Amino acid sequence: MKSNKVANKLQIDTVIKNLEKRNMKGYYCEDRETACQLILSMIKDKSIVCWGGSVTLGEIKIKEKLAERDLEIIDPYSTDDPAESIERRRRGLLSDYFLMSTNAITMDGELVNIDGFGNRVAGLCFGPKKVIIVAGANKLVQGLDDALPRIKVNAAIPNCVRLNRNTPCTITGVCSDCLTEDCICSDIVTIRYSISSNRIHVILVNEDLGY
Repeated sequence: MKSNKVANKLQIDTVIKNLEKRNMKGYYCEDRETACQLILSMIKDKSIVCWGGSVTLGEIKIKEKLAERDLEIIDPYSTDDPAESIERRRRGLLSDYFLMSTNAITMDGELVNIDGFGNRVAGLCFGPKKVIIVAGANKLVQGLDDALPRIKVNAAIPNCVRLNRNTPCTITGVCSDCLTEDCICSDIVTIRYSISSNRIHVILVNEDLGY
């Protein structure tokens, strides 16, 4: 509905202002196609690019576009060899550009993420020269108290289903804070400030994207 899009735009504008005080750069995009083009414009040829696991990146089709560029791409998820996948995750921490989404972003500009192996939140915290985050309006939450409930219900459970994980939530539909081998909720990280200027770039899209 048009009113929802207008409300989303107002909220995103507020988040972008609050990202600035946290030394992060925010961008508004009306749709996924615009977001894809913006990312392409931010990445220089002959750079090293890696990404964390993300449904959003798949939905905006940025990976296919990057494959057409003169880039060294490190894709941890294009191999069936678990050891090679881990090695690529390690190499990705030294990339020029690290792409990811965020599980939640507060109206005050804080980024909240839950990760399994930890490579996604590790790259967000330190390592890659620049981090480019893409998030749909569905990732917006009022505050930190709302972030984890949103992630556990709207992100963790569907992701466990998608990844065919043997966790209690795939049976009951309810997060039980499990400690199973298939758990994808190992690390919880909140970014409240970026110590490095011009490192973290957050692209907010006026659509629902990812989980």
